[in-house]
Amino acid sequence: MLTFTIRRLILSVPTLLFISFVIYLLLELAPGDPMAQVPLTVPAEVKEKMREALGVGQPVWIAFPKWLYQFFVVEPMYFSDAVFGTTWSEGQQRVISWQTRSPVMDIVIQRLPQTLWVVGVAYVVAIAIALPIGIYSAYRQYSWFDNAGTFITMVGFSVPPFFSGVVVIVVFSVWLGWFPSIYDTTLVVDSWESFKKQLQQMILPVMVLALQITSQLSRFMRASMLDNLNQDYVRTARAKGLGEKTVVLVHVLRNSLIPVVTVIALGIPAIFGGAIITEQVFKVNGIGQLLITAIQANDLPMVQTLTFIFAVLIVLFNLIADILYGILDPRIRYD
Repeated sequence: MLTFTIRRLILSVPTLLFISFVIYLLLELAPGDPMAQVPLTVPAEVKEKMREALGVGQPVWIAFPKWLYQFFVVEPMYFSDAVFGTTWSEGQQRVISWQTRSPVMDIVIQRLPQTLWVVGVAYVVAIAIALPIGIYSAYRQYSWFDNAGTFITMVGFSVPPFFSGVVVIVVFSVWLGWFPSIYDTTLVVDSWESFKKQLQQMILPVMVLALQITSQLSRFMRASMLDNLNQDYVRTARAKGLGEKTVVLVHVLRNSLIPVVTVIALGIPAIFGGAIITEQVFKVNGIGQLLITAIQANDLPMVQTLTFIFAVLIVLFNLIADILYGILDPRIRYD
């Protein structure tokens, strides 16, 4: 497993470099001018200097390493003219957002905690609910619990977040008045009261995000459990006198988790994608809303950065899923 992990890590480096280059080139070819919103009274030479300050018009062999550099290095570094044809000062080497005129990664780091609060809790809640439901539904196949779970999960998986978000706002915020409909991103958690407010405002967006993930995971878990419950090794375990709890939760569950691990691992980038819509509905000031506003404002540096972050998440959790395969099933050995 160690050799496989190292080999995959080494392979992921050129993969991410290729993905980043494709993302950068595709968005560079998109039409857009950061000076489009500048008043017409501003002289042309001033606009040109502003473009230069934002790094617009630089050659690809200068602009692409500069854009890629922001992901991996924080401390200032100076490059000589002999390497890139220009000298990067501390201010020049930071990729600047066209919309805010601030370094892109500084804005992403400011917005990321809000998204992690909502997405992280939603995913943990979804897994904690989905796995027991899937296990019990498979064990009690065609029971009232299984039929009710099948109906609820199909509805939850079919309803898009922009619709379910509005529904829970109308029910729990407008009619019942239990939870706030707007997420207060300025709230600082420094006391028990502020922590309770944070939990209250997280309930609705977490509910919407967790609904789809729970529906998907529970169906995969149920199907995988049903496939393994009829295997020969299960009958052998029961014939040996093992208890039903041991058979189901030790033998069947471990083998059933192998395909589910892929869904769980690859679902993490997907839930970030779902957060794009959910953050718009509940006004969560996270990276999902940041991506939408960047697209609307034609802020190419911000769109490039956020798109590459999603690509990194997909490659990373693919690797994690492959490693977990070998841990869950000793028959799978990559070495």
